[in-house]
Amino acid sequence: MRKTVLISGATSGIGEATALLLAQNNFNLIVTGRRQDRLLALKEKIEKDSPAGIFILNFDIRNEEATKKAISSLPDDWQKVDILINNAGLAAGLSGINDGTTDDWERMIDTNIKGLLYISKIISAKMVKAGGGHIVNISSIAGKETYPMGNVYCATKHAVQAITKGMRIDFLKYGIKVSAVCPGAVDTEFSLVRFKGDKQKAGNVYKGFTPLYAEDVAQTILFVVTRPKHVNIDDILVMPSDQAYSRDFNRQ
Repeated sequence: MRKTVLISGATSGIGEATALLLAQNNFNLIVTGRRQDRLLALKEKIEKDSPAGIFILNFDIRNEEATKKAISSLPDDWQKVDILINNAGLAAGLSGINDGTTDDWERMIDTNIKGLLYISKIISAKMVKAGGGHIVNISSIAGKETYPMGNVYCATKHAVQAITKGMRIDFLKYGIKVSAVCPGAVDTEFSLVRFKGDKQKAGNVYKGFTPLYAEDVAQTILFVVTRPKHVNIDDILVMPSDQAYSRDFNRQ
């Protein structure tokens, strides 16, 4: 029997790659995101290339009411979610606190922390009633360290780490697994978003070394969600071979 996975932020990068991989590995999918055109394209590709069922939800996870409305709109046969992958997240800007942009701070806090909490509250309540489930929070090396000018982004990912640990304790008695997947540098739209469309700055982040790709992280997520019932991967850190921690790279 296919399990149903809900993936937030599935319109690009890690979320999209994870949806494509899980569709090929006996999962049905609920994919969410703000870009309707990309969700439709993903749905078309998955339906063409795999036997997986797929349902799309177009909303902004930063909006609590929109999140509630979207989840409640699921048809009855899509209401049971076995696995929640909290992937939606971003970095906005790179600056010291003294010259940071409050709009950037709020965008990161609203997406990376509050959005994760909004959807987790709804889906975890369903899992408690069902007597089990699995929540996978996509964190970062930035949740374990802090790097120059990454202050607020790092703070949001530290929060994800703390929330994950709290969930693990709170849901232990309900048979709900909770995991954190923490990537290092991944070549996705991440840096393009951080630098607000500046392709040169974004490209320089990955210059001179081979970063992770979205598919590498998707493979890690697949491993995490396919362990036997008695095994939980609490926290997994996956890095490029040429990166040691957040600041150290072997650039050629």
